[in-house]
Amino acid sequence: MDRDGFRDWLQRYVDAWRLNDPVAIGDLFSADVRYAFDPFGEAVVGRAAVVSSWLDDRDEPGSWQADYEVLAVDGDVFVAHGRTRYLTDDRREVDREFANVFVCRFDAERRCREFTEYYNRRRPEAPADEPLSAG
Repeated sequence: MDRDGFRDWLQRYVDAWRLNDPVAIGDLFSADVRYAFDPFGEAVVGRAAVVSSWLDDRDEPGSWQADYEVLAVDGDVFVAHGRTRYLTDDRREVDREFANVFVCRFDAERRCREFTEYYNRRRPEAPADEPLSAG
């Protein structure tokens, strides 16, 4: 895997998410993948378990927007950053927005074998007449 290959993998990740297709999802990951939805939770282990977890909590196509870019490559560690925006029911506005960082490792077949996501939710903006909180 190289930088361009990782960029392609990120696009396939978004496409698989949009399609909710078990084959497209599974093709991203090694048979023994460890997939952590956050750095504190227990990782989901194994391709079938990852596919199942994605499909059990699926996001409907058109209900979100996402874009991710390669941030860094250091040896076998690949890091991406980007944004995920969940839309209102009428799809006219952003309801929630997250900044994401993915830390990944790949096998020789260019399938992800380790995936950890770090994210922060954008705080709601305070009304102009309300002072900002310190916390």
